[in-house]
Amino acid sequence: MKQGADIIDLGAESTRPGSHGVSADTQLGRLLPVLEEIRPQTDAIISIDTRSSVVAKFCLAIGADVINDVSGLNDDIELAPVCNEHHAGLILMHMRGTPATMQQEPHFDDVASEVAQSLSESVAIAIHHGIDKEFILVDPGLGFGKNFTHNYILLRNLDRFIGLGAGVLVGPSRKAFTGELSGLPASARQFSTAAAVAIAVINGADVIRVHDVAEMRQVTDICDHYSELTRG
Repeated sequence: MKQGADIIDLGAESTRPGSHGVSADTQLGRLLPVLEEIRPQTDAIISIDTRSSVVAKFCLAIGADVINDVSGLNDDIELAPVCNEHHAGLILMHMRGTPATMQQEPHFDDVASEVAQSLSESVAIAIHHGIDKEFILVDPGLGFGKNFTHNYILLRNLDRFIGLGAGVLVGPSRKAFTGELSGLPASARQFSTAAAVAIAVINGADVIRVHDVAEMRQVTDICDHYSELTRG
């Protein structure tokens, strides 16, 4: 938090391309000790990255504030009533397929329109289960069932997602497309990530999910200040 983060996102299951899920018990065994340790130490919002309503229920019961569902309620619809029961926030991300299969020749006729439609449907399901729109963030899911060009098109068209929920979250940090031009490994993509973060903020992103918090906070602060000075 000293580096400028407003939200801490905890996850115990890899959803990178080609990965396979782990059980709720495994996730809870990894998450609960960490959550129990950090919850008393911070007033920051704590988000739990999980597709499981079982994991969500336990984590929300001991102090988590938000559930980050990369499946957009397509894997476990019970996540919505669990979030409603605990008056928790919900992040709905777009992913076509599963982490194990999503990068197998992803295709869209109109990626921005199709992702917006899918997220709109996910939001409608959440609202149907009692979650207020103001408790929902939408995430177009860069790198989740998209090729590099799709990612850039989504960044250019973030305005298509404004208004679907309370705000738009984007997670470009160290993604493969940020290494396309440089050929650098994920650990060395801070500058290309910064460029993607700047594009996202200028185009309307409200929340940015990153690894290098202090550095990216400098980027978002400059972009926010630029927008304030040039708006209207």
